[in-house]
This record gives sequence, C-alpha cells and structure tokens, in this order.
Amino acid sequence: MTVHQPPPLLARASAPETTVALPRPDYDRLPDVRRTLAARAAEHDRDATFPTEGFALVHEAGLLTATVGTRHGGPGAGLADTVRILHALGAGDPAVALVTAMTLFVHASEARTPGWPPAAYAGLLAASADAPALVNALRVEPELGSPVRGGLPATTARRDGDDWLLTGRKVYSTGAVGLSHLLVFARTDEDPVRVGTFLVRAGSPGLRIEETWDHVGLRASRSDDVLLDAVRVPGGDVIGLDVPGDVPGARPDTVTGAWNALGLTSLYLGVAEAARDWLTAFLHERVPTGLGAPLATLPRFRTAVGEIETRLTGARTLLHALATAVDAGDTDAAEQAAGAKVLGTRAAIESVEQAVSLTGNHGLTRANPLQRHYRDVLCSRVHTPQDDSVLAAAGRAALARRAAPTA
Repeated sequence: MTVHQPPPLLARASAPETTVALPRPDYDRLPDVRRTLAARAAEHDRDATFPTEGFALVHEAGLLTATVGTRHGGPGAGLADTVRILHALGAGDPAVALVTAMTLFVHASEARTPGWPPAAYAGLLAASADAPALVNALRVEPELGSPVRGGLPATTARRDGDDWLLTGRKVYSTGAVGLSHLLVFARTDEDPVRVGTFLVRAGSPGLRIEETWDHVGLRASRSDDVLLDAVRVPGGDVIGLDVPGDVPGARPDTVTGAWNALGLTSLYLGVAEAARDWLTAFLHERVPTGLGAPLATLPRFRTAVGEIETRLTGARTLLHALATAVDAGDTDAAEQAAGAKVLGTRAAIESVEQAVSLTGNHGLTRANPLQRHYRDVLCSRVHTPQDDSVLAAAGRAALARRAAPTA
C-alpha cells in the first residue's frame, strides 16, 4: 500500500491576527472556472489524482475563502453565495467542489460561532492569503461509522504535559493528501471521557496518509485513511472539549446542518446539469441513418429532456430559496434543508439516470463523460443527513401533529 506524507508543516502564528488580505471572490469568473476545471476532470477521475491545480484556480478566483467572516478581513459570504459557488464547481469537477465545500463550511462556522483558538485561526488565514489552505473535519472511523448516528470515537487523546497526544485512524477523509489543517474528532483517555475536535497541522510528526481510496465515484477527492500515531497537539488547540452526554459536537446544530445539506446538494445538482449539457449536445449531434435528422428533433427526446430540465430547475429553485431564507435568519428554512437534500439529490440522480437510459451504450462508454457524472452523482446519497434519517424524522413529526385515535 502506498503511503504519502502530508504537505510541509505550516508556520504557526505566535499571536492572533484580526484581519488578513484575502483574495476577494469574483463570481463573474464562475463560468470560466467551471470550464477550466471540467477540462481536466476526466483525467483526474481516470487516474484518481488529486486536482491540485484546480484548487489553485479556485483560490486565485477568491472562492476558497469566500465565507471567511468580515471581522477577519474576509468577504463574509452567506449560504446563498456558497450554494452558487458549489453549483458551478460541481459542474466542473465535483472533487474540487467537495473539498472546497468542506473548507467553506469551516470558515462559515467560525464566522457564525467562533470556536477556534485565535492564534490557530490566524495561522490558517495567513496561509490562506498566499495559497490554497484546505481544511476538513475528520470524523468517520472503521468501527464508529459517522458520529451523527451515535457512539464515541476510538481516536484517543492523552495528556503529555501541556499537550495532547492523538492516536487513531480516520477513514473517508476527503482531500486528506492536500489538507493544511485536519480537524480530528476524538475522545480523551480521562475519566470521565471528554470529546472534542483537535486541530492537527499537516506535516505533524506521527501523521501519515494511507492510499486506501478506491471508489467508483469522486475518485479525485482522495478520501484516504489518516493514521495518527501519538501526534502532538498543543493543549489549547482543541474546539468544544466536553463531557459527552449525547456526544456534544457529534450532531450539527440546525444552521450548520442546513449549510451542509444545501451546499452539498447544490454541488450534485451541478453534476447533473453537466450531464444534461452533454446529453443535449449529443442529441443534436447524433443523426441516425434511418432518421436522417438529429435525435433532438424527436418528440420523445424533447419530452424526456423537458422532464430533466423541469426536475433540475425545481430542485435548484428550492435550494436557492431556502439558502436565501437561512441567510435571513429563517429557522423554519434551516429545518427544511434536510428534506430539500432528499428532494435535490434524488432529482440529480434521477436526471443522470434518465440521461444514461436515453443514450444507451453511448452513455456508458468511458470516452464519454456521462458515465463519470453518473458515478459521481451517486455519491450524493452518502453525505449526512442520509435519506433514511431525514424521512424517519419527517414521518415522526407528521405523525406527532395528529394525535392517535382513541378506541
């Protein structure tokens, strides 16, 4: 098994900085960024290589730090702008979009509810001013699965003087090889146990990445395993260290959940719209001998494309409406985001499935991008909140609104 060492250790900030000169987001560049990402997406998918140049492009366009809070010198972009960004990036290269999403979510969370040690966040922002500084929360473990379904992590932090020594394994660690900061969900070895998120910097001694990612979809995301062997973390570089009752920090608050649900769903709608674009071009170019005209002229293909277009337009409209409402502080909209993820991801998957069905062998040919879009869009089902949890909660709520009939 190939073992990769992480990027070089970033310099730590010795004192908090209030603001830094970050690149400003240029939303007018989104179409060009999408096209440039798309030009190499097939190559990275085929070889399962991390799209480093794609993150450089996203950073240069000011998109990677769009959600940094204004008090830190950032643009302070809200959820609606984030949905817009991830939709465009998802249509270009969803692996770039997914790791970008994780980074944007971290900055947005810090803007809403500060939790990072000031010096550590200042160091992240200083790195972000000069180059892409990718961040992700590593939470999933082989035995635990996702902590949102309950349970304590096996990854353990023990005291060593003023520091913590972190030991464990994280799986499905999206973008691991390119991260500058890894937010590791772990338990302490104390009695009583506490849980929290430990800030691990790339290049820390004892940290290594195992190349285990061999997925059907989002192959370029490099969601490999991360191994921690007594990785030293400064005593203050911990977020939310609490005694677990219902495992604080394992389940996101409503607004954080809405950012995840709507942002990631927008990414996969971008994938589906890339599939639609390829389909419509194919239908114009494909001229069967017996027909003597493009397939696009046939009523049944027009109707099918109309179904795809209507499905995607409806889902996209719902996402943007809810995201705008969440930005305005609408708590009902935040609570509806999980249901929108179910509707939006199903719309994306169904649309790409229909495109594959319409094109037959052409859609499943490796030389054509449709099979890649299909493999990528299926990954939308994996992300939290998953359909079964959302639908069970919605069902309980609906049933609770009507009292059980009496005998």
